[in-house]
Amino acid sequence: MQPKKFLFGNKRYFDFSLLFIVLFLLAFGLVMVFSTSSYASSLAHDGDGLFFLRRQLISVAVGLFMMVVVSFIPFGIYKRFALLIYLASILCILLVLPLGRTINGARRWIYVFGMSIQPAEIVKIGIIIFTATLLSKMSNKERTSWKGVLLTLIPAGIISAMLYFITTNLSSAIIVALIAACMLMIAAPKCYKLYILLALAGIGTVALIILIVKGAGSGSLGFRGERILAWLNPEAYADGKGFQILQSLYGIGSGGIWGKGLGKSMQKLGFLPEASNDMIFSIICEELGLFGGLAVILMFILLLWRIRDASVYCTDMFGNLLVTGVFAHIAIQVIINIAVASNSIPNTGMPLPFISYGGSSVIFILMEIGLVMNVARHSDFKEAPAPAPAEDKDGEDNEAEE
Repeated sequence: MQPKKFLFGNKRYFDFSLLFIVLFLLAFGLVMVFSTSSYASSLAHDGDGLFFLRRQLISVAVGLFMMVVVSFIPFGIYKRFALLIYLASILCILLVLPLGRTINGARRWIYVFGMSIQPAEIVKIGIIIFTATLLSKMSNKERTSWKGVLLTLIPAGIISAMLYFITTNLSSAIIVALIAACMLMIAAPKCYKLYILLALAGIGTVALIILIVKGAGSGSLGFRGERILAWLNPEAYADGKGFQILQSLYGIGSGGIWGKGLGKSMQKLGFLPEASNDMIFSIICEELGLFGGLAVILMFILLLWRIRDASVYCTDMFGNLLVTGVFAHIAIQVIINIAVASNSIPNTGMPLPFISYGGSSVIFILMEIGLVMNVARHSDFKEAPAPAPAEDKDGEDNEAEE
């Protein structure tokens, strides 16, 4: 108990280890973005191999600034404007209809002042704040009731449905739903109704995969059905949906234990699509080997551990749930990205937090880190009780003798 008292005795705790891990991941991400994108950047921008690196540097700078701003605003303010934040998230998705641009066949970005913004990233932080507000206003009994479960999951479900039908972004839709489910699970660990819903969702997913496998060759499965088939048997779809997965696996396998060396990847030379985005973990393993891949995973584990500490020691329910939402988001997205790169799950097109190229992703995930720092700075943390003074038995004996 003493370490906790040492850390939080002033009730204005700043986690420097969390900041160091975030800065390390950002710096490593910039190195990998340059390594993976310099060749493609030179081809696309008249020999300018630093084009994508400069854009990522700007995004990181903006994200760090926003992280600092968010960390200094008392987090209770976000609770007051939770409904407005939720409605703004819906508006951002709707703006894709008139302002959206199609990139790589997907209409998921809007352009504001020459900058591309992905509404799905805004929505994730919005659903964390809104769900934390809903759950913090419920009693323990309400959270475990069907009413409480539905009141928590329906807003997230609406956002997920809009992401899927308007932006065709299934992976982000799933992440939004899982964030809300994880927050409810932590707020009400004995809510067995939630576990029933999750079990039904799992059964439905397995049934869908079986139907897709049985319908292979019918020609009416759509690109997501083809992705599932390519996941199960990438060699059979090497000229189509299985090509990216196969190249990713080649990159991971060819790196061995120690890798080919930083900057010496072959897959990034036009063989692996989205090498600096969704598949950057494959290039990490190719250049730095299994050792480099495990080191990155270890850094994410340390990051989640520091985030978890801010949640465990916080006595404020709303602040605790904010941190839980950030923890869930980062953990889910890291697991999905690495699982896709290793072909453990079907391809989803999800970036690796802090490391993959992408302005919206790095800016808004740094804002979420700002929320964690915010909770740590402004919460009243649990303190260890003062130890009871030891009894002086010798003194008592002396008094008795007198």
